[in-house]
Amino acid sequence: MVTASQYTTETVFDYSWKQVVQAYWNRYPNPSSTHVLTEDTIKREVRDGKLYSRRLFSKTNPVPKWGKRFYNNAPVRIIEDSILDPKKKTLVTFTRNIGFKKIMKVDEIVEYSEQKDGRTLAVRRAYVSSQVFGFSRAIRVFGIERFKSNCNKAVSGFNYVLRNMFPGNAATANANNTATNTIGVTDGIANEAPTTAGTNQMQQATTNKTEALKMASKSGYEYFKNHAIKLAQLFSIKN
Repeated sequence: MVTASQYTTETVFDYSWKQVVQAYWNRYPNPSSTHVLTEDTIKREVRDGKLYSRRLFSKTNPVPKWGKRFYNNAPVRIIEDSILDPKKKTLVTFTRNIGFKKIMKVDEIVEYSEQKDGRTLAVRRAYVSSQVFGFSRAIRVFGIERFKSNCNKAVSGFNYVLRNMFPGNAATANANNTATNTIGVTDGIANEAPTTAGTNQMQQATTNKTEALKMASKSGYEYFKNHAIKLAQLFSIKN
């Protein structure tokens, strides 16, 4: 059974989908991406009117003192597969680290889609797992917190690139970064419940919320697994 913590966040960029896609391929370097060391395109092709890309990144992040026993702060290689569909106006990316996976594995799916008001919505789903016995939960918690921090940096850096690429854009470029309440653990450990004392009705509501979080976590992981399998199959057609 896979044990993973998940986190979902939504960001609205005040730019058109076409502008966001153009900026996506040029978002490095930027002042908020000093942890991104290298960026290389491994493969790119058009099939059925869709653009398929595979890229390799090298990134680094400092670790706390307790983590140095597992990880020596060497650069981590990350694979990114993406599918751009100009008809549906969607860009879906799937990234995962290919090093240190037993210590901490981070899988991430991001979907950029056009909104009715002309702006672009980015829905980011991350799943963090670890196989380190006795430290798995602590590592997953650390991974989620690190992911949250990196999300803020990514949004800031992306908006920096958008502003420079499209200085005449009418929108303000202040993205709304709203994290949805879907973080959970598939082994049955959910988010912290409210600690304030209350009536039986409140306690029942808390229980229901905990159960809902468990179900959301499990269904979210199934969504991710199915989506990742689909992406892998699409990329393996001609590989």
